[in-house]
Amino acid sequence: MSNGGFFARLSNLWSGFMSLWVSDLEKEHPEIAYENSINSMVEKYSQLKRATASIIRRREDITARLSKQRNELAQVETELQTAIDTNQDDLALILLQKKNALDTEVAELNAESEQAAKDAEEAKNALLDVQGEINKLKGEKDRMLAKMASAKARIQVQEQLEGLSVTADVKALDNVREHIKNLDAQARLNKEIKESSLDERLKNLRQATGDVSARRQLEELKAKAAASKAQTTKTL
Repeated sequence: MSNGGFFARLSNLWSGFMSLWVSDLEKEHPEIAYENSINSMVEKYSQLKRATASIIRRREDITARLSKQRNELAQVETELQTAIDTNQDDLALILLQKKNALDTEVAELNAESEQAAKDAEEAKNALLDVQGEINKLKGEKDRMLAKMASAKARIQVQEQLEGLSVTADVKALDNVREHIKNLDAQARLNKEIKESSLDERLKNLRQATGDVSARRQLEELKAKAAASKAQTTKTL
């Protein structure tokens, strides 16, 4: 099977796919176009697979025939040598003719075998190529459908935002914001008044005085301890 013929048909398949894509139905439901294309390619793959199997079968048949003829040729060559060695010229002539015919047939089968092997390899490569294209198309389908869904979602959000007025909602919060600010200012004012009152100042002064007195006592205790330690050291 010719790769050129196959890929020409593959090109026609893609052209058909593009013509499907422009229809209104497929614009709204592109998964239909992708499925049609994938199914068509899968069918082509099945046909190519059957053809490839036939080519491989032919290659195996030729290989088997070639092996058989080579074995027969080897047997005739052995018999011919025996006939020559035993001076049986009449048998030798018959065997020589048979050998010449087998030589020709083996040469022809050898050429056919090489061509059959080449055909089988090309068919297998074409089969793998189509399989790869099918997998690529399946992946493309998933990506493109996801992209389309995302685009539709973005368009829907944009349309909703364009038709949405947030002015009234924002203004409705202005009174709440103003009330919260007033409460916060009132709380800060109460704190400032409390901190500046005479009672609060006296309270802070007493606390500071207590801290100073306590620190003075601590220093005195530390001094006594140091003196006692020094006296003990001197005595020793």
